[in-house]
Amino acid sequence: MSRFQKFLLTGICSGMFLTFCQCQKKTENQTQDILIGTALAYQAATTITCTSDQLNKTQNGRVFQTSFESTSEFVSFYSVPSPYQSVATHGQSSEQKRTGTYSHKASILAAGPSCFYPQNCNHRGYPTIQLNKLPSGGFKTPALIEFYVYLDINLSSNSDWFSFATYSADPSDLWRRVVLINIDSKNYAYLMHVPVHNQNIYTYQNVALSFPQRQWTKLTTCLDFSPAGGIAKVWMDGTLISTANVSGGCGVLEQAHFGLYASPTLSAGTVYNDDLRIEEVSSCP
Repeated sequence: MSRFQKFLLTGICSGMFLTFCQCQKKTENQTQDILIGTALAYQAATTITCTSDQLNKTQNGRVFQTSFESTSEFVSFYSVPSPYQSVATHGQSSEQKRTGTYSHKASILAAGPSCFYPQNCNHRGYPTIQLNKLPSGGFKTPALIEFYVYLDINLSSNSDWFSFATYSADPSDLWRRVVLINIDSKNYAYLMHVPVHNQNIYTYQNVALSFPQRQWTKLTTCLDFSPAGGIAKVWMDGTLISTANVSGGCGVLEQAHFGLYASPTLSAGTVYNDDLRIEEVSSCP
């Protein structure tokens, strides 16, 4: 059994693919056959094939921005149904806002259901930003993404996590290659799925700076999905907190979502987003 196969089996049996562990009751050869098939399927589910349009795309200094003042801004994009799984809601709110009349609010009302791969029972509450559906398509990276977040969620268990942002290099509905900004019970924000999917290998990580709750905080990302080898950098209120190399992209930021994306173990919590801006830039700071 190869090192990759052993690694995948460990990941499978740690939770993401828990039901697959039943195959170990079979003979060694049968187990390896199933494992190899699962490995190929897993790789296919987390990788993308670059198109000539993506590879030849040029920058034009394009900007997408929203302060969530009108739901009409997102009518051409997919939005998660609300309520979702009967335990999460999202939409406009005037309760907390940084500018204007509204912000985007998402709330967890109860713990999510339990399920196993390939089902995904994570909490969700957001409109997607499908740049690929704009007249000029996705944004050629590097891209600078800035938004404000007001977080009120207790992450007390080791199984709890919350994702501030998901950035996808995949224009399809599968969202196969993504980079996330996450937080968990350690209470500092970090990049997720770097340099490849399911890895957390950083070139820099600030573990001393806690993410503040119940106040507006600016998160800034510079993301390069270059197929030759990209990078991601994250700042919190102007302080650099996480950097990493990024592989597996095609040079274009195709989609993103913010709002609520969290572990189903959470039974309560609220997050607000405001003043989101995505811009094509010539290089990352």
